[in-house]
Order: sequence, then structure tokens, then C-alpha cells
Amino acid sequence: MRRTLNFAIFTVIVFFSSITLCPQQVASGKQTQIPRLGIWITVFSPERILYSTKNIDRLIGNCKKSGVNDIFLQLYRADKAYYDSGLTDRTPFDAALSETKTDPIKYLIDKAHEKGLKVHAWMNLLSLARNENANILKKLGDKVIAKDQYGRSALSGPDKDNLDKYYIRENQLFLEPGDSGVREYLSGIAEEILTKYPGLNGLHLDYIRYPAVVPFVPGSRFDSHGVSYGYTPSNMKDFKKATGLNVKTMEPSRDNFRKWDDWRRDQVTTLVRNISERARRVSPGIEISCTIVPSVERTHLVTFQDWTVWVREGLVDFVVAMNYTDDIKLMELNSFSLMISGLENKVFMGVGAYLLKEDPGMIEDQIDRLLEIGPGGVVIFSYDEIAAIEELRKFLAERFIPNPENTIHKPQDSRPKTQGTR
Repeated sequence: MRRTLNFAIFTVIVFFSSITLCPQQVASGKQTQIPRLGIWITVFSPERILYSTKNIDRLIGNCKKSGVNDIFLQLYRADKAYYDSGLTDRTPFDAALSETKTDPIKYLIDKAHEKGLKVHAWMNLLSLARNENANILKKLGDKVIAKDQYGRSALSGPDKDNLDKYYIRENQLFLEPGDSGVREYLSGIAEEILTKYPGLNGLHLDYIRYPAVVPFVPGSRFDSHGVSYGYTPSNMKDFKKATGLNVKTMEPSRDNFRKWDDWRRDQVTTLVRNISERARRVSPGIEISCTIVPSVERTHLVTFQDWTVWVREGLVDFVVAMNYTDDIKLMELNSFSLMISGLENKVFMGVGAYLLKEDPGMIEDQIDRLLEIGPGGVVIFSYDEIAAIEELRKFLAERFIPNPENTIHKPQDSRPKTQGTR
């Protein structure tokens, strides 16, 4: 009996002594894999990434030293192309090309791949910012601009009305996702990017949602007391054709309100599906991701982002919650609410480093807390803070670069398996 007990104790000791934990595992007291680390790079970055091969080389060096796996490079914003486009205004790309004398995107992709880094084309889709002369409006007209129930766009005009005393709009133009012309146009842009740059690893879909206001109303049951979008005449007409209901005059029942909310949710999902299918016809192995607002209630009832469906149906490989706040408690609550059982590896958390650049320690605290929570990845907004703060680069290296002696490895590709065009 004593010999059996001693052997059992010896076996347990050998087993646990063979496990090496990385720093965040020791801190949290649990064994986890190191999540992927990503960075967003804006077209307005003072680092001027697209305007200098030297700056690109510095970027790649900083990423490699910091443990970054994924680069989310903004290439399409406000219906302007920062890439080699034949479909829309390419003035920004031509300006970059004139300085670099070579296609900076191809150069960046090649350099990133040499170091084992992934590059995702970041697209701002339904937002036109304040570009009232956007190419898509010239082609399709202003009928494709998303409207609230009072006929207003999300762009604040020079003349304030009574509602502006109580509600803050996003102050930018949005496109109506329910418009078939909008879906065709944006799907074409995505397809063009992947065709022009076959070396891309991912397609990152941002602003793929309806506009929001502050304060928000939780669903159309409360639209009489707030502001909501999707009331473009053509969208309401299509809703009536599909359901027989006139959204302006229908009986104010919970069932009818739910149908209207489901309809708007379906319009965003259809856009995601259209882009996903066309993208994967061009590049079957492409990794597709979407940004979402960092609140379960708001994604479902305000921006109408049915992201759990997108993930479960394989339309996207993961989502990134823009969990930007200087309130670490709120960051934790948002994170826990989004970590739905079975989807944990498909949810990445965005950290708003730009809000915290005067207090880098708070950036580190938030990242450490996220490492304990265990999302599939962490994405930092933005690269500018990493480039500017040496201590942050060192911190990230300690957390995200595995020690050669560790037995824990970075997650493998966990994309859902789908049929057909994948």
C-alpha cells in the first residue's frame, strides 16, 4: 500500500514539474494559451506607414520585438482608397505612391511575411465619415444614406433641431446596409482589394453596422422616445413587401417591433454574408474579421450586429470588440459579457491605448486583466502608442513572446470549417 501511494505521489510531482507557465499564467493562477496580439494602423498615423519604406521597416521591427502577430492596416476609409483601386477615389494611394516610388502595401506584406506576421486589410464600410462627395453617392445618389425615423442622417448639420438638444449623433454619414446597390458596391471593393493583393492574410470589416446615438434606445419598442436608424424609404418599402407591415403605422406590439428589429439585423448580416462569400471566392483561405461595439445589448438592439450568427455560420472567423475605456471595471464587465461559451477563441478584445497614452501603466493593467479573462486575441488601438512608448513594447514582449523553454504555444488557426467556397 505504501509503495503504491509513493508511486502515485511521484507521478503527480513529475507531471506538474513538466508544466512551464508563462508570466500571465503565474499571475492568474490558471493555465492558458498566449492569445494573438494585433495592432490597428490608421491612415492618419503620424508614423506615416504608407508613405515610407523606412517607416514600414520600423513598423515590422517594432511588431516583431513586441510579439505582435496581426497587423490591421487601414486601406479603405470614407469611400477613398489607400490602395491601388480602379473602383473609387484613389487620390490617397497616389499620394503615398509618389513618395515611396513603390506600392507600399505590397512592400509591407512581403516584409511582414518574412517575419511571420499576418496582414489584414482594414475597411471602413458603411461609414463615409463626412465625405458628402463620395464616389458611391455619385453613382447611387443620396437615397442610399441611412436615415433615422425623422428623416435625418447621422451627420449633424449646421442647423440644430430640438432632438439635438437631447441626443448626440455620430456626426458622420452612414450608408444603408439594406440597399442592394450599397451591398454590391462594398462587396466589389473588398473583392478588388483581395485581387490586387493576393498576399493578404485577412479582411477586417469595420463600421459594418447601423449608426448609434447617445443616449441609445434598446430596440424599436422605444423609438418614440429616442433615435434609431434604418428608416430609409427603400428599406421600409422592402420591409413592408416582406412582412406586410408599414413600420410607420403598424400596431405597436412587441411582435411587430421584434420583426422590424430582426429585419434591420438581417440587413447587416446580408452585407456580411455577401462580402464573405465574394472574398472567399477570390481567396479561399482568407481570414475574415469584424469589429463590434463592446456591449451585448447595443450590438443586438442598437447597431444590429448579429455577430454570434456571423461566427457560428462561418461568415467571419472572429470579431474584435472595441472595448475602449479608461474604466477598467467597465472593460472587465464588457469582456466577460462577450465571452460566450464555445466562442471564446472567436472573440478578440480591442484596447484603447490612445485614451491611456498619458498613463501607460493603465494600458498594461488592462492587458494583464484581459490575459486572465482569456479572449482569443488582444488588439491595440493603435500602433502609434506602441511606436512612441518603449516601456509598452517591452511589456508586450514579456507577455506575448513565448519563452523558448515554455511548453505553451500561440493558438493555431481556429477558424470554423465551412462548405463550398471556403
